[in-house]
Amino acid sequence: MFRMRVVQAEFGDCFLLEYGSAVAPRFLLVDGGPPDTWELHLESELAGIAQVGGALDLVMLSHVDNDHIVGLLDLLARLRADGAAPLIGVGGIWHNSFGRTVDVDGTLGPRLRAATMNAASVQSAVAVNGIAEGNALRLAAQALGIPLNAGFPGDLVCADDHPQPVLLGNLKLTVVGPTRANLDELRAQWETWLAAHEDAVADGDPQVMANSDRSVPNLSSIVVLAEADGKRVLCTGDGRSDHLLQGLGQAGLLDAGGAVHVDVLKVAHHGSDRNATRKFFRLVTADTYVLSANGKDDNPDLATLIWIVEEAGKQGRQIELFATNDTPSLRELVAERDPAVNGYTLTVMDPGVHSTTIVLAD
Repeated sequence: MFRMRVVQAEFGDCFLLEYGSAVAPRFLLVDGGPPDTWELHLESELAGIAQVGGALDLVMLSHVDNDHIVGLLDLLARLRADGAAPLIGVGGIWHNSFGRTVDVDGTLGPRLRAATMNAASVQSAVAVNGIAEGNALRLAAQALGIPLNAGFPGDLVCADDHPQPVLLGNLKLTVVGPTRANLDELRAQWETWLAAHEDAVADGDPQVMANSDRSVPNLSSIVVLAEADGKRVLCTGDGRSDHLLQGLGQAGLLDAGGAVHVDVLKVAHHGSDRNATRKFFRLVTADTYVLSANGKDDNPDLATLIWIVEEAGKQGRQIELFATNDTPSLRELVAERDPAVNGYTLTVMDPGVHSTTIVLAD
């Protein structure tokens, strides 16, 4: 059995992988969504799993952005409050902190905090909040005795350090990213960004404040190919297209033409065209493309949707776009690219439901 249960997370990410067997299902939680995801949707999902005797083999935080981590902080807070009778068992957590990935010498974090402490409205302060939330997650896990990054050298989930797949029953997890090359590049980008912007940010320069959210380097995502019963799901977090291709190649997952096909592709960064390229969707193909977004920041971008549909059309592939919310860009796509003519179907999660399940294998 292999299923993907997509939890309503509005502008964030939250989903469960269900594997094992129908009589003995097992679960892996990827990300927890932004504020309100826990109270409105995720808590009920996990309570339902626990009621039938289920637990979470693993919780994976792709990266520490607010729209991925807050629901996990809420989960751990609930477990701490529950004490000896927790809502649900958690076997382990994968989480790469800012200090383990980017700020290995401990110099970038203080500079970033100093630059933003007097400019509370600057959007790059979101990055600082994410770093603090990541540390809070680590401390909460330690307080609960939940293993962090078990089996990974140096307490870092990195493709270079763990090239062999991780097995959880019939589920095989291949870590595709980050790679050491990804992290070295990202570290250099943070150094460059801070050198260019920290004085202006600290002074509250309006232009930097307006543009910082689109210029600040994104934190590196844990990227995993999950396989069970002959089906594959690529979990991308907010990974960049070039980093994803590099990691897939390093893991030996690309064919001679540099391409790979999966059953489900969780489209990175909520369908933002900042992270994606047409080339990526030509080389990394899927039957179903999951888009977790609600129109915030224009996600999913129309350009991303067109690239997916057009590249599939060129290859003669029938595909499904699965979206958690109806958005202006999806409506525009349908108006400009008729699904009946362009070889795709669009499925939008019903309003008010906690989740929708994509069945890969029974």
